[in-house]
Amino acid sequence: MYAQVIDDEAGRTLAAASSLESELRSGIPYGGNKAAAAAVGTAIAQRALEAGIKEVTFDRREYKYHGRVAALADAAREAGLAF
Repeated sequence: MYAQVIDDEAGRTLAAASSLESELRSGIPYGGNKAAAAAVGTAIAQRALEAGIKEVTFDRREYKYHGRVAALADAAREAGLAF
């Protein structure tokens, strides 16, 4: 599971988080479940807030808003990121 905050106009990635990162991986036994998605959501929110970004647009592409996608979004909101 991964998430990025991207500035579409400049074409730059401003913040990113992935369940494959060693710091997140140590707290989650498996990277493909809701717990991993929530950890990525919390991490991306913290990194975005550190970069001065408080509000984002959530683009889930073709994925339905349930399960891991919803867990990531809910965790990011709880960590202070506005959608």
